[in-house]
Amino acid sequence: MFDPEAFVAQAVEHVRREAKGRAILAASGGVDSTVAAVLSGRALGADLLAVYVDTGMMRKGETADVDRTLKEMGVNHRIVGAHAEFFEALKGVEEPERKRAMIGNKFVEIFEREAKPFGARYLVQGTIAPDWIESGGALRDRIKTHHNVAGLPDVMNLTLVEPLRDLYKDEVRKVARVLGLRVSERQPFPGPALAVRCLGEVTEEKVDVVRGACAIVEEEIEAAAAAGTMTLPWQYFAVLLPVRSVGVHGDVRAYGWTVVVRSVESVDGMSARYSRIPQDVLERISSRITNEMPHVNRVVYDITNKPPATIEWE
Repeated sequence: MFDPEAFVAQAVEHVRREAKGRAILAASGGVDSTVAAVLSGRALGADLLAVYVDTGMMRKGETADVDRTLKEMGVNHRIVGAHAEFFEALKGVEEPERKRAMIGNKFVEIFEREAKPFGARYLVQGTIAPDWIESGGALRDRIKTHHNVAGLPDVMNLTLVEPLRDLYKDEVRKVARVLGLRVSERQPFPGPALAVRCLGEVTEEKVDVVRGACAIVEEEIEAAAAAGTMTLPWQYFAVLLPVRSVGVHGDVRAYGWTVVVRSVESVDGMSARYSRIPQDVLERISSRITNEMPHVNRVVYDITNKPPATIEWE
């Protein structure tokens, strides 16, 4: 049986043993990277710098929330604004695997840039088991490239340290609870952020649409769960499809985007079943998205399990 308290001691020692000098940490604000930050902070103290990269593709309020979390934890950190760099790198890119690889390469480029003035030779990541399992290798088929595994460049100037590499999501949550982190129950969010919820080419306009749609899905589902009319799912979000369809706004013809509502139940992310959202909640989500997002005129509901689908669409 997994013992989170014993793991904390082991992981701190692992970081001390692997990082023989200063290190930077890839911070996202999610439970994996936050747990890695706390454990690495205990191991390295002032020799650790957490770097959060704002790609311009984060959820509504994400950057401010991450800044708050890292301050609460007392972790030395830096927020890097890189909107223009990521949108430029993804210009014209539609294929999901290439998209993930481009994002992974850009992250490492920025981490290496930030490491130089800090004098860091190591990069700590919150990589967990599903990341490298789904990324393939050896006898494993590649389901999708995780940007922090197979999406990394072939040559790096930083040495990777991954204290959570053998854990699954439910085990990471147990560690987070032992550490008393408020993000312990936070729903998963992909490292490439909204870039993989914006199918096809990623543009600022499309990211703005899916950001707004994701916020509405989260707000309505969390409100329903708080009211006791449904159970809070393991993960819930919106996806923007690269197709337009004919609709009508008032008495005027509209030709707008289609948004997918996705909500699943899982334990470790390796498999999942779609969660049943009450009809009235779906109606509120659809009404708000089509009223508040002027470029969207159609909302659909994804009822596919994993397998055959994956949780995220890309």
